[in-house]
Amino acid sequence: MWLDYDTICTETTWEAARLAAGTAIEAALRGGFALVRPPGHHALPGRAMGFCIFNNVAVAARAAQSRLGLERIAIVDFDVHHGNGTEAIFAEDDSVLFVSLHQWPFYPGTGGPDDQAETTLNVPMSAGSGDEEYFHAFEHTVEPAIARFEPELVLVSAGFDAYVDDPLADMRVTADGFRELARRCAGMAPRVAAVLEGGYDVDTLPGLVDAALDGFTS
Repeated sequence: MWLDYDTICTETTWEAARLAAGTAIEAALRGGFALVRPPGHHALPGRAMGFCIFNNVAVAARAAQSRLGLERIAIVDFDVHHGNGTEAIFAEDDSVLFVSLHQWPFYPGTGGPDDQAETTLNVPMSAGSGDEEYFHAFEHTVEPAIARFEPELVLVSAGFDAYVDDPLADMRVTADGFRELARRCAGMAPRVAAVLEGGYDVDTLPGLVDAALDGFTS
């Protein structure tokens, strides 16, 4: 059955979604990278949306707070689409800073330049943005905001659909660009973990994940 116009549910969806959320929890606790499907950052507090059943990174953040006793967590989302579900879940929670860099205007239509709050930072990126534009946004906007927040853990919603050859968007980030974004995320807090979000060029996705893994551990 269809949960919305682009989110399908089959007889195996419940098990797959539970495993994805559980793997995200383990990544947060261990400092790993959850290579999961379905993704999660569009899932809202009360319903699935946009290929996403459960909001994996949000579940992981709550588990890290509970099991590791962390007071402040930052979520950095560099998927090409705005993480509207993650923003909605933590909008009233000052213990979680949510930062999203995404193509704008674009699906799902949220995360515009005026969508900001004390612990919500949206960084709309113009279509055609590549490595240098993302690095500039990190240096001048993302990194200062996270430094002020002083998180004990950075969770990364690692989407790779901003890749130059991805069929669903219009960005120009390279494998080296994702490696550098991951390296910068790893330097923002004592702990870092990541959860896979988008990425729809199946031939290149493994190499992009490998580049990010290299960045996270370098």
